[in-house]
Amino acid sequence: MKRQVLIWFTALALAFSVWPTYIQAEDGGPHDGDDEIALAENARSAVLMDADTGTVIYEKKSHEQLPPASITKIMTMLLTMEAIDKGTLKLTDKVTASEYAASMGGSQIFLEPGESMTVDEMLKGVAMASGNDASVALAEKLAGSEKAFIKMMNQRAEQLGMKDTHFANCNGLPTENHYSSAHDIAIMSRELLKHDGVTKYTGAYQDHLRKGSEKPFWLVNTNKLVRFYSGADGLKTGYTSEAKFCLAATAKRDGLRVIAVVLGEPNTKTRNSEVSGMFDYAFSQYALQPIYKAGEMIGKVKVQKGKTPQIELAAGKTLNVLVKKGMSAENITHKLVLPEKLAAPIKAGQPVGKLVVYQDGRVLTEFELTAPADVDKAGWWTLFKRTAAHLFFVDS
Repeated sequence: MKRQVLIWFTALALAFSVWPTYIQAEDGGPHDGDDEIALAENARSAVLMDADTGTVIYEKKSHEQLPPASITKIMTMLLTMEAIDKGTLKLTDKVTASEYAASMGGSQIFLEPGESMTVDEMLKGVAMASGNDASVALAEKLAGSEKAFIKMMNQRAEQLGMKDTHFANCNGLPTENHYSSAHDIAIMSRELLKHDGVTKYTGAYQDHLRKGSEKPFWLVNTNKLVRFYSGADGLKTGYTSEAKFCLAATAKRDGLRVIAVVLGEPNTKTRNSEVSGMFDYAFSQYALQPIYKAGEMIGKVKVQKGKTPQIELAAGKTLNVLVKKGMSAENITHKLVLPEKLAAPIKAGQPVGKLVVYQDGRVLTEFELTAPADVDKAGWWTLFKRTAAHLFFVDS
């Protein structure tokens, strides 16, 4: 009897020693296989993302729908930069402030009704001074009215897969049905950073508007990290009494660019400190592992009845994966997934396959592969010559 009781107590003690570990494992952490880390403890929600691959390094309630305040202006800047790239807008174009634009309260560059500035100057006013008036002026320039521009904002958000977002204005002033999430803000931040010229505005600490005029306006970036954190060059701060202190920030070191988003911080000091801590964690723990370098050949696909019998697929840019520092490259493998052949015609940019990257046998990421150029259908004479060559000039 004593022996049975002893066995029972031993089993019970063993069960209790294992139980807390089991609960912790079931609860899970922000990233698979890592020890629990404490980042952005005072933020209502947060996310830390690698800008190159879109890999989420850390998240905390990242899909919670919250007021984004002036971080909204990231979408305003994105649509502006995209218009510039398309050629429908130039940095030298003049933007004239309407009475409505000039009436915006909160952060502003104090535009007068009828006052004109270039797109370049307006972007400075939005990125550095968080000008609500400058945001509306750009919106009206691009779409004719802020209402039409808001429609463009929501359409672009949908295209980017921003499922937690709905915009009701272009500057983030408090209004109903205007919300986003840390995750969605990281997505649009990543998209904005694809435009190389944007950090000229978001990364500058100070500048001037109306320089040499009777009313010069000194710009000081509301994001102090661009001055005090090495490698930081954007993106956008935000504050309202409802949203509290928010920041979508980016920094780059040793080729690694990361995006940190925090919403609902209690004050600027805490906000900046916690974002700095997120950056420190990313740069100390992670690195990019190149799979293919830009221009390197990845594979070939046969084209049925095409003017060109095959297309060659090369990396348009360096294809990287995010890995923990010190990890052996032997754990990273990849597989090319392509059809046996494609039927002409083929359009440039058309998806033709993918490159799947694995880490220890688990899918780490996938890269879509697209046709590098158009391939039209071949004429009958080209097809005849190709068939004849195959019939009469086969190796024996």
